[in-house]
Amino acid sequence: MIKFVDTHSHIYQNDYIEDIDDVIRDAKNAGIDKIYLPNVDLESIEPMHQLQSKYPDYFEIMMGLHPTSVEKDYQKQLDIIHTHLHQYDYCAIGEIGIDLYWSKELIAEQQKAFKIQLQWAIESDKPVVIHTRDSLDETLEIVTKFNGLRGIFHSFGGNSDDAKRILEAGDFYLGINGVVTFKNTTLRETLKSVPLERIVLETDAPYLTPVPYRGKRNHPSYIPIIAKQLAEVYNTEIDEIGAITTQNASNAFRKCK
Repeated sequence: MIKFVDTHSHIYQNDYIEDIDDVIRDAKNAGIDKIYLPNVDLESIEPMHQLQSKYPDYFEIMMGLHPTSVEKDYQKQLDIIHTHLHQYDYCAIGEIGIDLYWSKELIAEQQKAFKIQLQWAIESDKPVVIHTRDSLDETLEIVTKFNGLRGIFHSFGGNSDDAKRILEAGDFYLGINGVVTFKNTTLRETLKSVPLERIVLETDAPYLTPVPYRGKRNHPSYIPIIAKQLAEVYNTEIDEIGAITTQNASNAFRKCK
């Protein structure tokens, strides 16, 4: 069976509380060898840990404050998250970044929280998983001020120039999810200029469900759909997509246990 890795999934959320064991069984049957869980806010820490504790050999977990979770009291939020970082060996700092899609009201707070968490990544030698929405310029302006960063730009959906700028900013991979299957996306054409060795697979479940299930709850078991689309983009076989992206995930999270 072809093996895959889902480098970004939120299946610890309440969306899966009724059938999480079935979801995990389906993922394993689809060849998903490992799933990485990014933290979002203070409330997501406990359910994320609970799921990882139930399946310790299947999940890797991250710690960070999502930009849309940043509040005026972001420093208090970060203090709690930083305490958790000292209590558990998380595989990455994430999901962090800047999101200006919903609101620009707290842009200054988002930028400050992002810088603090990037510094944690440098100090702890951990990769970062970066969320950027309507904010690539602002995100890269900060990222390029740090030397030695590595990790993943989650849910990449930009153009060829965006990809080039990201890959030149550090040791980064691009997270590709169900968006690549959408009818009107330009992502498939963009990726033709991106080396497959810089791509990792992700679902962002329960969001961004690939065609033909778009509009429904996403599942890690849909990773092969994304891989099949990438096989067409790169004019190769799906087993090569699986092998290369799995190795890429291992490289991105190379110091995880």
